[in-house]
Amino acid sequence: MLSRTDLRGGALSAADLRRALPRGGTDVDSVLATVSPVVAAIRERGAAAALEYGQTFDRVTPASVRVPAERLADALDAVDPTVRAALEESIRRARIVHSDQRRGTVRTDVVPGGSVTEKWVPIARVGLYVPGGNAVYPSSVVMNVVPAQEAGVGSLVVASPPQAEHGGWPHPTILAACALLGVTEVWAVGGAQAVALLTYGGTDTDGTTELAPVDLITGPGNIYVTAAKRLCRSIVGIDSEAGPTEIAILADGDADAVAVAADLISQAEHDVLAASVLVTDSADLADRVDAEVTRQVETTKHRERVLAALAGPQSGIVLVDDIDHGVAVVDAYAAEHLEIQTRDAADVAARISNAGAIFVGRYSPVSLGDYCAGSNHVLPTSGSARHSSGLSVQTFLKGVHIVDYDRAALEAVSGHVVALADAEDLPAHGDAVKVRFAGVASSGSAV
Repeated sequence: MLSRTDLRGGALSAADLRRALPRGGTDVDSVLATVSPVVAAIRERGAAAALEYGQTFDRVTPASVRVPAERLADALDAVDPTVRAALEESIRRARIVHSDQRRGTVRTDVVPGGSVTEKWVPIARVGLYVPGGNAVYPSSVVMNVVPAQEAGVGSLVVASPPQAEHGGWPHPTILAACALLGVTEVWAVGGAQAVALLTYGGTDTDGTTELAPVDLITGPGNIYVTAAKRLCRSIVGIDSEAGPTEIAILADGDADAVAVAADLISQAEHDVLAASVLVTDSADLADRVDAEVTRQVETTKHRERVLAALAGPQSGIVLVDDIDHGVAVVDAYAAEHLEIQTRDAADVAARISNAGAIFVGRYSPVSLGDYCAGSNHVLPTSGSARHSSGLSVQTFLKGVHIVDYDRAALEAVSGHVVALADAEDLPAHGDAVKVRFAGVASSGSAV
């Protein structure tokens, strides 16, 4: 079922590896022409335009953009107790991990009388997007909201698509998760129109309730959401341009083929474009995993979606010479999720530099990280783990440097400042220092 790429017996460069490895992805540029008018209309007309596009794409128009407080309370009251308990545990574990990510203020005394302090300031207002396409993602509410709250963000709004079958409001489980987290502002808007409305803001259907714009938008979505993020990122910050989900598994001959196959399928059920890749030095394991995938797919709920994902060019089995070779391959691939199912898995994992998250050993599957490990599941895709991180408390903080030099400290370094200013042909920069030590300032008063 899974295609095979045989990299044994050859030393490929990093460039060759990027070309040889299975990789899908989406062409965001191809939908920019479709999304650009949506963004432009919402920039001009706000919520009215967003609701019109919602009717077109979601086939429903909610009574208001902002979800009434009673809807949130009702959703929490009605949620299945087992789901509520699972969400509460997911929230508890996420708070444990993310609270440890907080950064403190750091003051550095550069010279006597001269210091630089870096303080971390929460983003003032953030928009957290929770998709609602092939599946319902209350876990994404947890993964977006918890780090924002732990960072100290004072104002946040969750946006999620309206559902015709739920009266034009987001899915009740999404609303219940928001209520559990104490989120009081939820917008019933999805897709590109949600990103645009979060960026530009507007006025709700009552003509008086402000829909305040945000400073940062986080959260995954489909290609249209990604395109809108690209178009709006000069106005607001974004976390990333997320692509389809992906899993890579580095495994040796001792790995459990049943578990490996199940993990490949688990990510394939997200989307027909999802990537599932096994990297192994064991042709025997490859055969056993292929057989297991064929067997397990027959009974999985989303069989057609899984089959499409596993048969796509983004999925497959990669054969390598040994685990050292495998480490180099998965580092080049830079998976969103990387499982290590080898002997000495922890030691192998320690050698990996490029992955959104690494799952060590048989009992740390990606599914655990999706829900209840305490880690964050909003992670870099499409190889961007080579240079980017997943969502964390740091995403919602900005560093501000505070420079505090007294007269003597500035005077001591003034010659160097002037020399560099002159070297860059920016003499006014040097003059701004020299005037402070002239006998008379430009205003005529003594210095």
